[in-house]
Amino acid sequence: MRGHTVLVATEDEDATADLVIAELNRRRVPVLRFDPGRDLPAAAGLAAHLGQSGWEGTLTVRDRTADLSEVRSLYHRRPSPFGLATGGDQSARFAAGENRRGLGGVLAALPKCRYLSHPSAIARAEYKPAQLAVALTAGLLVPRTLITNDPLEAQAFTAARPTIYKPLHAGAYEVDGEPAGIWAASVGARQLDDTVGRCAHLFQAQVDKVADIRAVVVGRETFCVRITAPPGVVDWRAEYKNLSYAPVDCPPSMRHALLRFLDTFDLAYGAFDFAVSDDGAWWFLECNPNGQWAWLEAATGLPLTRAIADLLEQGEERR
Repeated sequence: MRGHTVLVATEDEDATADLVIAELNRRRVPVLRFDPGRDLPAAAGLAAHLGQSGWEGTLTVRDRTADLSEVRSLYHRRPSPFGLATGGDQSARFAAGENRRGLGGVLAALPKCRYLSHPSAIARAEYKPAQLAVALTAGLLVPRTLITNDPLEAQAFTAARPTIYKPLHAGAYEVDGEPAGIWAASVGARQLDDTVGRCAHLFQAQVDKVADIRAVVVGRETFCVRITAPPGVVDWRAEYKNLSYAPVDCPPSMRHALLRFLDTFDLAYGAFDFAVSDDGAWWFLECNPNGQWAWLEAATGLPLTRAIADLLEQGEERR
């Protein structure tokens, strides 16, 4: 592939990545799309040599090849975990680990590459306890929060204030064999018993909210959408069909705090969720360092595809 290539690491079916790739194609920017967790070894070949300026060589996926020393950016979207398609025997687990540290390690250390965002930065930022602590130091309002596996602590916290429970990680979950989401939900002290002791739980003071804000930051650009759900809905994700959206301005002080948050984690992208109280205050709930955004562009017309394509086309950041 001629020119400085953009790598897009994502699963086979990713309509959000498709939007960005189509825009880069329109701009005649070379793109190599692949799924590192699935494509190696069946569809991908790696030949990386350590040169004086870092990793050189090639990454070949099917009939397309990228020069590793000339990769301008890597969009780390939604790649499959390494080894997902290899089975579970000892040899397969070993090979998956070697691929993750080999291909994954080379991709994480490209010499001229701009990452959106770096895989290690995304992994660090996915821990909610770290997010909440960084949000406070960045100047954001954060509801009182308890993380515990002590039933008595949980009961005391929930008895003292209206409280929500939400998972620390939105992992795969099934009910009767069907995929299911675990949404944030109100919880009271009487609902809690010794099963709290089975794992860590996150409890948070419930904001008496009038709306939600999803703030998407791409590089240094900020796009904010006010999301209004039906009355009484705690987690708007449970009511997608009944939501309304409106673009809103990001206050300068809020933009500064969001950028401080991302800079702390060395992220180039973040999808922030806020609860808006009746006095207009934005209460930080969480940041998804690789969160979805395409449905917001469709609903509001905000130029998120353009912003992401701009960043990827620009390549290596120079401050």
